[in-house]
Amino acid sequence: MMNDILQIESSAAVGGCPWGIGTEVSNDMTPIQMMEKAGVNWEVEKVPTYAAKEGVDLIPTGMEALVRSSDNAVLTQVGGNWEPCQNIDAFTFFNEYCAAGDMEMNSAGSLKGGKFVYALAKIKESFDVLKGDQVDSYLLFSNPHEYGKSIDIRFTPIRVTCMNTLSLALKGSANNGIKVNHRRAFDPQMVKQHLGLAHEKFDQYKEMAQFLSSKQFSAESLINYYNTLFPSQAPADEVREYKDLAPNAKKAFELLETQPGAEFGRGSWWQAFNSVTYLTDHVAGRSADGRMTSAWYGANGVKKKKAAELAVEMAVAA
Repeated sequence: MMNDILQIESSAAVGGCPWGIGTEVSNDMTPIQMMEKAGVNWEVEKVPTYAAKEGVDLIPTGMEALVRSSDNAVLTQVGGNWEPCQNIDAFTFFNEYCAAGDMEMNSAGSLKGGKFVYALAKIKESFDVLKGDQVDSYLLFSNPHEYGKSIDIRFTPIRVTCMNTLSLALKGSANNGIKVNHRRAFDPQMVKQHLGLAHEKFDQYKEMAQFLSSKQFSAESLINYYNTLFPSQAPADEVREYKDLAPNAKKAFELLETQPGAEFGRGSWWQAFNSVTYLTDHVAGRSADGRMTSAWYGANGVKKKKAAELAVEMAVAA
């Protein structure tokens, strides 16, 4: 994580970003228009790098710098066989979906000084976990311009009442997307074929969410849930009440009844799970842009996956 700049360098979003950052745009943007509004209509170029030594000609390092066209910023250093994916290729990936009316562009932006570019499209499908509690489906394309990071394209459900980015990947289930490394040129058709299989995961997620909403937690199991996700320093068998919980576990407990959408499935594992996702997406951390990047790419994304798996496990046992 970078401390000297905002995590979000530039962004655009339909209806305004849930994290309160970026330019508001309409929902009829083409992928290329969204790219331009988000300020990511630039390219990257590989440039040879050299070591300087006094009294000696510049020495080739065998590595190349990835340089941004808009300002000549060096984003990372890569090897000769590293194949960049240009931003325009990431955005044109959505063209046929948007043209067919299956998706609409929702948001896009640059993170970490251009090292991560993302594009998020809303898929024209949704479901109600309970009446009025809607979950929408999105496709997130993450295009990193950083050594060691892979292109990541995945389906992501978002709960409308609170704009929580939920965890789709569950234990024992297939991936909800695909990762593509930079050792070869980006192949959009191969990715689309893979995503056709992963798309089935949204239906499975609907079953999971509705199952969680049908199972009630007990006071004891709820404390155990929060303590497992945010462990206290005390032995687990000694954590029996709210006062025994670690700070983040207490925050999640407090959000149980105050989070947006708390009225849906009150007392259920769906309510408990969403108190954790709301905490990670909108409360924890020092800044709004930091919460966003962590929710999608960092520790909070891992935390939400674990929260979903544990909620299912405890709901089954209920």
